[in-house]
Amino acid sequence: MSDTSESFQIRNNWLEPVDRIESPNQSDRSADFPVDLLVIHNISLPPGEYGTGCIDQLFCNRLDAKRHSSFQELAKLRVSAHLLIDRLGRLTQFVPFNRKAWHAGNSSFHDRENCNDFSIGIELEGTDFQEFTDNQYLNLDIVSRLLMREYPMISIDRIVGHCDIAPGRKTDPGPFFDWRRLRQGLLQPQLEEHYE
Repeated sequence: MSDTSESFQIRNNWLEPVDRIESPNQSDRSADFPVDLLVIHNISLPPGEYGTGCIDQLFCNRLDAKRHSSFQELAKLRVSAHLLIDRLGRLTQFVPFNRKAWHAGNSSFHDRENCNDFSIGIELEGTDFQEFTDNQYLNLDIVSRLLMREYPMISIDRIVGHCDIAPGRKTDPGPFFDWRRLRQGLLQPQLEEHYE
């Protein structure tokens, strides 16, 4: 996995240099749905535990339902995200950006249904009940800038939470996610040393 000192770039729909674990839970995008939305989530498996490797297993359909009581239903799901940013800020990519990751579920943005069709999903390792780390915000900022450059229809007002596109069903990234910090950071000049 990458750390915060490395430069990132997008090549052939993959972020480099980061770990790549390709999930089977992906599908083609239609040319009728250009990417114009970035969705922020949180996830921890088991709930509130970090660094267990269970997120990778979930996204690759290898989660052992017997490992924890909360996994009984999860192990049956077929879900993924494009990127995961762990508590240390390390990134893993599961789905290339030109394909649909299965992260949003039943969702709507500006009266358009099925946000997976036109969005990129980023999971932050965390919960609704704890602040996220400085390294997570740093790399989320860097990756968001890259994605906004790669997909010019994504603007700051099109970076939303899962809770915004599935209200009443989802609460993530939760009340401890600092939207003001993210948006103010994205309005600042780019830190060019992070780019090539």
